[in-house]
Amino acid sequence: MININHHGAVNGVTGSCHELTVSGQGVLVDCGLFQGEESNKDASARKLAVEFPIDHIRALIVTHVHIDHVGRIPYLLAAGFEGPIVCSEPSAIMLPEILEDALKIGFTRDKALIERVLGLIRSRTVPVPYGEWHSVFDEEDAALRVRLQRAGHILGSAYVECDARHGDARERVVFSGDLGAPHAPLLPEPQSPEKADRLVIESTYGDKDHEDRETRRYRLKSVLEHALADGGTVLVPAFSIGRTQELLYEMESLIAEFGDAEIGDGKLSWADLEIVVDSPLAAEFTRIYDRLKPFWDDEAMELVLEGRHPLSFEQLTVIDDHRDHLEAVDYLARTNRPCVVLAGSGMCAGGRVVNYLKAMLGDARNDVLFVGYQAAGTPGRDILTYGPRGGWVELDGERYDIRAQVHQVGGYSAHAGQGDLLRFVGGIADSPSEIRIVHGDTGAKRALKNRFQGLGYTGIMIP
Repeated sequence: MININHHGAVNGVTGSCHELTVSGQGVLVDCGLFQGEESNKDASARKLAVEFPIDHIRALIVTHVHIDHVGRIPYLLAAGFEGPIVCSEPSAIMLPEILEDALKIGFTRDKALIERVLGLIRSRTVPVPYGEWHSVFDEEDAALRVRLQRAGHILGSAYVECDARHGDARERVVFSGDLGAPHAPLLPEPQSPEKADRLVIESTYGDKDHEDRETRRYRLKSVLEHALADGGTVLVPAFSIGRTQELLYEMESLIAEFGDAEIGDGKLSWADLEIVVDSPLAAEFTRIYDRLKPFWDDEAMELVLEGRHPLSFEQLTVIDDHRDHLEAVDYLARTNRPCVVLAGSGMCAGGRVVNYLKAMLGDARNDVLFVGYQAAGTPGRDILTYGPRGGWVELDGERYDIRAQVHQVGGYSAHAGQGDLLRFVGGIADSPSEIRIVHGDTGAKRALKNRFQGLGYTGIMIP
């Protein structure tokens, strides 16, 4: 028998963890943390323990290193998992970095223990090049091999093709992971698989499409011009991997194009805009992105050949030290220096962005720009919902009025929009007989299901 089970990302967009079993032997695709409201759904989520059986799990396949896809790996190891961790070559480099940060925040501050866990993870990690089949097991009555293909979500992201054999029966099962939007900066867009008998597909934006790249670029330009005109700060709660690097790429291109153009009363030009990355983790991943240029798309590589540095340019300042962070918060709150600050976490649920929000939400000169999905139950969702109404948000147990302007530029989401998801599935030459829709809020999943059914697909399931 070839079966699919789900251990996360079925009631929302976090906690991704899916199981493919072939003749009683299985693999997990991702093992991520629950976040926001989903972290309080049940006891297992709160405890973070892996409470489903894993004795038959032969390998963990990682689609990408966002924490909602890999954050439970230490708990999987603690539950007794002894198999390999299969991922792309860039993900193999980034996985220990993201898990080190997660361990410090939610597990332990014991450096020796953290290093032991990371050493174990490094020893288990098996980097696999894109497009190459990797055998998980091959026995007389059953076999399973997997192949990673570019997903265009973040550097190293992949969707997973699983070629399964049970006796004489063969089946191709595809797990989309998180798919990226076409025409995103830095990364090539995903190409559809040639075949999928069964498909497990994400639906984060299953109910809406994103703005095209030109539109979102000029909306970003408009928000940044507001900061230049009134001396405010644009706060961008950014995920450390993916969106931070894409935004830096776009901001560098705007400065390169409009550098001498005057803003507002003519006292400032685009070249006067300072960009700050205030996140040690984001800074580290930006350095990793820079090292892994062979995985960039053709457009980005052309800029490099022209002598441009999309992730390291004159107006960019990186803050690592915590004391420097506190001084930057105080300085920007007191002065009228136009600045853009990218700081974690992406959903405002912790990290350095919270200190900026506390200091600056009450000042109308400032702006908050959301470029990624905000899960229900997170401060980011509350700011996005209540900020335009002049409401408030609770941060660390205290209420803060929202007088800053609040913007959302959905096109910079690292997730595919509805039309992109439909094109991905439509490009599969041998269409799937079963499509399982996961990783989305209820409305998004239902909307995507309706669109699939309207196009004549059958076997559409919402687990």
